[in-house]
Amino acid sequence: QVQLVESGGGLVQPGGSLRLSCAASGSNFRLYAMGWYRQAPGKERELIARITIGGDTNYADSVKGRFTISRDNAKMTLVLQMNSLKQEDTAVYYCNAVNVRWAWGQGTQVTVSS
Repeated sequence: QVQLVESGGGLVQPGGSLRLSCAASGSNFRLYAMGWYRQAPGKERELIARITIGGDTNYADSVKGRFTISRDNAKMTLVLQMNSLKQEDTAVYYCNAVNVRWAWGQGTQVTVSS
């Protein structure tokens, strides 16, 4: 059973930064492409950043240039560095594999507001 635990969310002003972490247990983490997803109120969950097992990254246009995804396979950790945050980034953020679907974690709330 794979468990995903997201952390690092909070309340931040527009233009601010946050660093999200995702700890994965019970999986061969290093064998999977991983992604960060988010779900804003009233919207569907969307994939915003992904990283391959080799470290190649890809971003949704809405976050490109502002967010950076990285992974530490030894620590089985996925990180999302979020800079220049905007109000429209407000959402619950989740991590998960990209090509398979593990059970979702509880997510971490990010609220961008002045």
